[in-house]
Order: sequence, then C-alpha cells, then structure tokens
Amino acid sequence: MENTPTVAAGEKRQAEEIPAEVRLPQKKYFRQRAHANVFSDHHLDYPVSPAHMDWSKNFPKHFAPKDGEVVEGAVAVDSGKKVEFADIGCGYGGLLVALSTVFPETLMLGMEIRVKVEEYVNQKILALRNNHPGSYDNVSILRMNAMKFLPNFFEKHQLSKMFFLFPDPHFKKRKHKARIITPTLLSEYAYVLRPGGIIYTISDVKDLHLWMVKHLDAHPLFARIPDEELVDDPAVEHVRNATEEGQKVERNKGDKYLACYRRITDED
Repeated sequence: MENTPTVAAGEKRQAEEIPAEVRLPQKKYFRQRAHANVFSDHHLDYPVSPAHMDWSKNFPKHFAPKDGEVVEGAVAVDSGKKVEFADIGCGYGGLLVALSTVFPETLMLGMEIRVKVEEYVNQKILALRNNHPGSYDNVSILRMNAMKFLPNFFEKHQLSKMFFLFPDPHFKKRKHKARIITPTLLSEYAYVLRPGGIIYTISDVKDLHLWMVKHLDAHPLFARIPDEELVDDPAVEHVRNATEEGQKVERNKGDKYLACYRRITDED
C-alpha cells in the first residue's frame, strides 16, 4: 500500500489558511441620486470631540479600541498616527484608493453623506485589504456631513490635505448656501488644516470653479498655488482623473478647472 505524501496534507492546510479572494462590490447595486440635502437630518453618528472618536473600526491596524471594546484585527496600542488627508464628499472612493498606495504611510479618510455610496466604498476597502494584505489599511470612509461636524472629528491643524472634487454645483442662486466652499466653511477648513496644508478643488462647471476661487482668494488664511508648482505634486494627477466624475468628464471631453490653495499662517 502506497503512503500518501505528507506534503500534500501540509499544502492543503496552508491553502485553507489563505483567505479566499473577495470580489469587489459592483456599483450597479449601490446607485443613489447624485447629491443629498446637506441641511436635512440624516441621523448621523459623530463624537462629541476628536478625543472621543474611536478610530479602531476604521483603521484597526493603527488604533486600539476605546473603552474596552473588541474590534477584530485591531492593534492593542495606537500607532501614534492621525488622519491627515480628508476627501470631502468622496463619492465612490476613486481618489482614496489611488492615493492609498501613493502615500502608504499616511492615513486618509473619505466623508460621504449618501448611505449606499458609503456602504459601497466601505465594502470595496475591506475587499482590497483582504485581497492585498498589508495594503489599504491606511484608508477608510465615514458617513458624515462635513458641513456640520468636521471639528467633531479633527483637531486644530490636524490635516495636511483636503480634497473637494467635482462637488455639487447647486446652480440655483437660492441653493448657493449649500455649496461646500463658503466663507464660513473656509474658516472651519482653516481650523483643521495645518499651516502649509493644501486644499484641492476641481470642477467641470466653470461657474462653480470661479465661485470657489473667489471665496478662497478672499479668505485671509489661504493663498493660491501657482499651476507651475503643482506639476511635481503627485496628488494632482489623481485629483484630475481618479474619481468616477473626473473619468466621466474625460470621456465626454469636458473641461476640468483645477485650483489649489495653501493654508498660510496667521502671521503671513
């Protein structure tokens, strides 16, 4: 009687230990209207202050759970890192996924108010983490309203980059108060953005682009970055082309209006 090679059993056990590849979610099952009413009560969860935020559910490889909670795969001790990039209204997460490998040591967070879209991005990130062990642990998403609760999540001068890519243009004049760039909101962005940090804006709507430029130019804590200085910025290429909306504009041969601003110090 022939002996069964022991290596076969070992290989079988090893195969069982390797997690099966997870299929990426399909957008067609997570479609939702393009924009949401930011002034509605969306029953969002948010911390009282940044110190109360438990990031372990979003970044389990970097944050230990608070208050004795158990989070699968979470580390026992914080890595000491904090979220540095914020993609406001991140949509289907194209920018987050692209920048995750460009800045692998930087924690970045997408913020999206639409339920199904947030669910899609979250499932996509979890699938990417499973299929590429050691990668995409630095990126996550939250369902939240950045126009209301940004200071609840981020400390003063915590962020180094903020992205506002193809935001809702709110064409009607009475809706302009809902635009993501306004004088009041810019002061909040200046609070959470560190001196030297950058705000990236891009739109295919020229009127909205001019609106954002006008208000950023007028704000005392932001200075526009000349286009020639942006050539060496590795984020800019992805700002233009990584999002679903940016790719749609590209297919339709539309215009993309980019404007980036640096957060200056109070003394500048």
